[in-house]
Amino acid sequence: MAAIIGLWILMYLLDANRANDLVDFVRGTAHWLAGWSYDLFTFDEAWARVVAGYGLAAVVYLFVGHAVAGRIRRY
Repeated sequence: MAAIIGLWILMYLLDANRANDLVDFVRGTAHWLAGWSYDLFTFDEAWARVVAGYGLAAVVYLFVGHAVAGRIRRY
């Protein structure tokens, strides 16, 4: 999940062609995964909103995934 969101942040910052099917798929998936956080911050710059909003979701998914993997490993 974090990889998809990170890929979208990278594509956004590099100004990827949004008419491309892969870019559109990654954008839609990242938007769905980060639906709770993508509009959480109100920076003036669009790139800052994308990095902060989607980045927060990616960090949370990494943290939760690491915690779940640690619990599974113990059993």
